[in-house]
Amino acid sequence: MEITILIADDDQIFRELIRDMLKKESYIVIEAENGSDALQAFYDNSEIDLIILDVMMPELSGWEVLDEIRIQSEMPVVMLTALGDERNEIQGLHAGADDYITKPFSYPVFMARIKTLLRKIEKKKTATLQCGEITLHQLERKVFVDEEEVILNNKEYQLLEYFMHNKGLTLTRDMLINQVWGFDFEGDSRTLDTNIKTLRAKLQDTGRYIQTIRGTGYRLEELKMNE
Repeated sequence: MEITILIADDDQIFRELIRDMLKKESYIVIEAENGSDALQAFYDNSEIDLIILDVMMPELSGWEVLDEIRIQSEMPVVMLTALGDERNEIQGLHAGADDYITKPFSYPVFMARIKTLLRKIEKKKTATLQCGEITLHQLERKVFVDEEEVILNNKEYQLLEYFMHNKGLTLTRDMLINQVWGFDFEGDSRTLDTNIKTLRAKLQDTGRYIQTIRGTGYRLEELKMNE
C-alpha cells in the first residue's frame, strides 16, 4: 500500500533530511518550501495521506495552513517547530494538529510517531464506506450499488468519497470545489453541478441520497424508498 506524505519546511537542508528519512521507509514524498506551496500541494494532490508542517514558514505560517486544511479535511497533520515552547504545543493540538514534534529530534523517535499515525491511515485506506445501498471500497477505488459495480470518473469518485466521509453534513459548493479541483480552480459552480448530476445518474435510484441544499451546497444522506 502506497503512502504519500507532504513535507512543508522552508529550511531546505532540514526538509531534505526528513525526506530522506521517509524515503528510506519507502514512503512517497512531496515537498513544499513555504506555506502557500504547502496549501497548493494539499489541493493539487488528492493522494496525500499525511502532512508534516513547519510552524514558522514564509507567506503562510504552519498555523494558517493547518486552519485552512481543517476547513476541508481531517487529514492527519504533524506540526514541527524549533521553539520548544509548551504553549506552542498546546496551540497546535487545540488547532487540530494530530501530533507536535520539536526540533531537533532523533530518527527512531520521529519515525515511531509518524508510523503511529500511518497505522490509522492504513486502516482507513482499507476501510469500506457504506451509505444505504452504496458501498465504496477505498483501497480498490471501486463503488457498488446493490453489489453492482458503478464506473465513475476520477472527479465523480472524489466527490462521492468526500460525501461518504462527511455523510449527513451539509457541504458548501466552495468546500466541494476546493476538495476536488483545488482552491485555485478557475471555473464556476456549474462544473460542480454538472459532475453532481452525472454522479447521481450513475448511482441510479441511490443518486437521490445526494440532496441539494438550496443556496448552500449538497448533503449525502441515506433515504428510505418513500422519502
